[in-house]
Amino acid sequence: MHDLTTKTDPALMSAEELLALFARRALSPVEALKAVSERIARYNPWVNAFAALNPRALQQAGESEARWMAGRPMGQLDGVPATVKDLLNLAGFPTRRGSRTTDATPATEDAPSVLGLKQAGAVIVGKTTTTEFGWKSPGDCPLHGITRNPWNRERTPGGSSSGAGAAGAACFSPLHIGTDAGGSIRIPAAFCGLVGLKPSFGRVPQWPLGAFAHVAVAGPMARSVRDAALMFNALARHDLRDPFCLPDDKREWRDGIEDGVKGMRVGLVRRLGFDAPLDADGETALIEAARALEEAGAIVEEADPGLPDTRAIFGRVWGVALARLVATVPAERRALLDAGITDVAEAESAMSAVDFLGAEALRLEAAHAMARFHQRYDVMLTPCTPTAAFAADQPTLHPQMALWRDWAPWTFAHNLTRQPAISVPVGLDSEGMPRAVQIAAALYRDDLCLRVARTLEIARQIPTAPAL
Repeated sequence: MHDLTTKTDPALMSAEELLALFARRALSPVEALKAVSERIARYNPWVNAFAALNPRALQQAGESEARWMAGRPMGQLDGVPATVKDLLNLAGFPTRRGSRTTDATPATEDAPSVLGLKQAGAVIVGKTTTTEFGWKSPGDCPLHGITRNPWNRERTPGGSSSGAGAAGAACFSPLHIGTDAGGSIRIPAAFCGLVGLKPSFGRVPQWPLGAFAHVAVAGPMARSVRDAALMFNALARHDLRDPFCLPDDKREWRDGIEDGVKGMRVGLVRRLGFDAPLDADGETALIEAARALEEAGAIVEEADPGLPDTRAIFGRVWGVALARLVATVPAERRALLDAGITDVAEAESAMSAVDFLGAEALRLEAAHAMARFHQRYDVMLTPCTPTAAFAADQPTLHPQMALWRDWAPWTFAHNLTRQPAISVPVGLDSEGMPRAVQIAAALYRDDLCLRVARTLEIARQIPTAPAL
């Protein structure tokens, strides 16, 4: 995707490149962090990617440097700068979730994914912004304001992992943890020219659980597929605090990533249970991605998984979760919430238990349909977003309609079915903004998502963000 072979600024380097230089003692983790910190100081005042910066990052980088000098790195990511989305607990920092209604008391324990990064030796640069409680795709929140896209400051980076997307595109670190309940990793990755993996449900443990616990996951966002796979090694680790997470399988997620797609069956899907919108540049990106896979030896054919109308399913899951969220906020503080949250909550608060269980039955029907689809096809190729990044300053109007029309029509189905899906950039549109496609695979075949994404990355490279 990014041609970093001639880059000399450590902030522009991949995690793999930094680690190779650390191992040769040609670069230190302290030098890498200083390069990232200088970039943050220069550009973050308008990008606004951070909820908080870590004052101990330099100390952590120094400890990593000492380990490398002794020839005793503590893990695969030792000394690599990384960020954490502010929906996840980072010990010593409050978890504000983009909301003025939350408690500013610092967390005392790391979330499992954060613990995985720390155990691998990553240097935590800070916490990135999120839409309030991760509820929407435009990249703003009441607590921290508007986060902007490094490709064009007038555009949104997307959400809800808005700060992670912006920080990745701005080269504020090579590795970023996002979360995804309906597209919140894949949409900002698509808008910002990053790779974003929504893993299989249970692959990355979660604790404490958030508003969208039964469809949400945490996962890696990075500037390359190989970096995303490397980061995934640290995140996909069993944790007793999450009773639904998978056991460790000791896999190195970069293994097999360069094996290509020759002979793989790819279903090109244009309908995920309803007629989702897609603009002309998105259609071009989809066709070019399909052609690139065919040229690499894949068998690509148009296919329909036969899903029920996923709008009706996800709309209920999303709406009930927001209604429950609002009910947990003290009445005197509800006026501090993003108005769109209360609008959706009010519309869905009268839903009966029978209606909700009906939506759950349809979710299982969708999962069965996808499982049958993957008996025939190794992966599914779809658009990732209906358009490129839209305006950062536009108000959020009619959120229930925007959900399936403007924000997440191509992404939320895979949260319902819990299968892995990855956003990979495949080019720039007519206005110079990144466009991406989505690769989905059968449940627990995260390896196929990474492998196909790597093939597309090699075929369809894009530059770094030009606005910086």
